[in-house]
Amino acid sequence: MKRILLLSLPVAMMVACSNPSNSTKPETNAPASTAAATPAVPAASIDAAQLGANHWLLDNAVDASGKRIDGLFVRADKPVTLDFKDGRVGASNTCNRIGGGYTLDGDALTVGALMSTSMACAEPGVMELDRLVSQRLEGKLTVRTLDASTLTLATASGDVLTFRAEPTAETRYGGPGEQVFMEVDAQTKPCPHPLMKDATCLQVREVKYDDKGLEQGKRGAYENFYGNIEGYNHEPGVRNVLRLKRFQIKNPPADAPSQAYVLDMVVASELVK
Repeated sequence: MKRILLLSLPVAMMVACSNPSNSTKPETNAPASTAAATPAVPAASIDAAQLGANHWLLDNAVDASGKRIDGLFVRADKPVTLDFKDGRVGASNTCNRIGGGYTLDGDALTVGALMSTSMACAEPGVMELDRLVSQRLEGKLTVRTLDASTLTLATASGDVLTFRAEPTAETRYGGPGEQVFMEVDAQTKPCPHPLMKDATCLQVREVKYDDKGLEQGKRGAYENFYGNIEGYNHEPGVRNVLRLKRFQIKNPPADAPSQAYVLDMVVASELVK
């Protein structure tokens, strides 16, 4: 029995940046009166390239009275994350992917009308998380801090959101990477490995599409995949087509792979029983 679920996201939901930053970090968990006294980032220092060089993971969020906004932290192990790319900002680790265009002007980061996918989530509080994030992300935000480790945004209502930086794969590997598509079979299989007894491997094969998204050629046989796909958690019994970024690793250690694969998105999933 097979059930097919397509999870396509528009290219518009892919997200990074463009403009210049440095500043002093405020105490974001202090009452609003204290946070309000913190000077905003000077206009000339807002660096769009720095925005795009990192994933920004929500670390703290307080309202105008200094109270923590608990509804933004219902996924303790998956913090809300912002990504900036090509003049667009996207939020992930919510129920749905959320994104829209943004502009920089002085100390202001203004986010336009947001769009999102339309999945339902049964996890408590996660559906509401979409609304809470969109409510605070859309509109004019003041950049209070932007440096190599911290991004602090203030909303018009006085909420203060503090994010910690996590370098993107492009930053870590020193380049944009190559886009490839790979089908991962539903089950892993034993595979010989000189350093690991009883090793099992993902079974993969490449899938090729033209620039219109139409599949080209015939898929080959599955092969052992020695290594990991960063960001991908394999679920036995589910066959996936993945869009990946493939990076060349400079000067890898002996016996280590010379390429790294990072999950970009799950294009399609099929439950196989």
